[in-house]
Amino acid sequence: MRRVLIGLARTGWLKAALIVGGLTVAGVALAMAQGPAPAAGVQKVRFGGDRAETRVVIDLDRAAVGRLIADGALDQRIVIGLPNVTVSGDLQGAGQGLVKRWVIDEAGGGARLRLDLSGRAEVRRRFLLPPGDGATAYRYVIDLKATDVATHVAAPKLTRVSSPVKAAPLRLKKVIVIDAGHGGKDPGSLGASVYEKDVTLAAAKALKTRLEKSGRFQVVMTRETDTFVPLEARVQIARRADADLFISMHADSGPDVSTRGASVYTLSEKGAERVARVLEKDDWLMKASLPGRDRAVSQILLDLSQRATKNRSAAFAQLLLERVGEETPLLRRSHRDGGFIVLLAPDVPAVLLEMGFITNPEDERLLSNASSRNRVVNAVGDAIDAYFAAQVRKS
Repeated sequence: MRRVLIGLARTGWLKAALIVGGLTVAGVALAMAQGPAPAAGVQKVRFGGDRAETRVVIDLDRAAVGRLIADGALDQRIVIGLPNVTVSGDLQGAGQGLVKRWVIDEAGGGARLRLDLSGRAEVRRRFLLPPGDGATAYRYVIDLKATDVATHVAAPKLTRVSSPVKAAPLRLKKVIVIDAGHGGKDPGSLGASVYEKDVTLAAAKALKTRLEKSGRFQVVMTRETDTFVPLEARVQIARRADADLFISMHADSGPDVSTRGASVYTLSEKGAERVARVLEKDDWLMKASLPGRDRAVSQILLDLSQRATKNRSAAFAQLLLERVGEETPLLRRSHRDGGFIVLLAPDVPAVLLEMGFITNPEDERLLSNASSRNRVVNAVGDAIDAYFAAQVRKS
């Protein structure tokens, strides 16, 4: 990935964004030749929960994004736009818990979900889950929470959805999103005998196990199999899960096989400037971009959020380098900045960890061996423990 950063200075931001995600220039050309991505199709709609908290799950055959059009505050009807999603006629039915009825119909070249509420409620979070945990479909998840005081007092616990989707996390636990870099048709860098996508997935799974064993964290994976997940979808997963921390795991590469060592990237100033441009196209990054919000106020909120988030990201990056550096060599300039798409969420502290150079024989052996790789993973877990322990001491 190191050579990719050099290319950032020589390419437009959109092309560079595709490249840093692991796509080759040839892959970009092929994608452009093939035209826009096929639309996602709705497979089914499911519900779980009660009158205190309700989860809505839309099963899709492809990744998709959603946009909150109406929050239900005025008329108890929540409307969510689903661009590039197709439906065969209107889909509708009775809901459950906080949802009285639901309808998905065609609108504006995509689909639109309408939820008629049985009481006052708010959208707590929205996120996309890729296939995993035994599920073969993408799952667009909407969590609703009652806003009536009386409902909160008498509310029983949220029941588990009768599907592979997990129940909404209790916020007593910190939510950590682990992003295994690359995947599926995007293999990432290649060492002498292993692809980056396989190393990152193995490390991400080991980190998930390490964190869940402590009982202090709710872990969400952007992928749990050899699946291609779009870069934007990875950011959405973190934001819709209301993540407290996002860590993207990668393995570096370079032309000199003697170069080795781990490094950590946080969002650069130029990357932060890109957020505003992305927000003009969609609302998948920031709640402040919702319709009706004054544009000047939105920009102020965005700037404040970005500044605080960058500070938290830098604080975690420092802890991460200290712990990882005890288990594997670090690059001489080990804390770097970049404009990676997966670091763009303005309200989720995020880092991209290069665990070593897969093009270096020693680093490749370290990353390919479960025992030595797990030592690095445990160091990452120690850094996460220390980061949140420091937050508790400050509060």
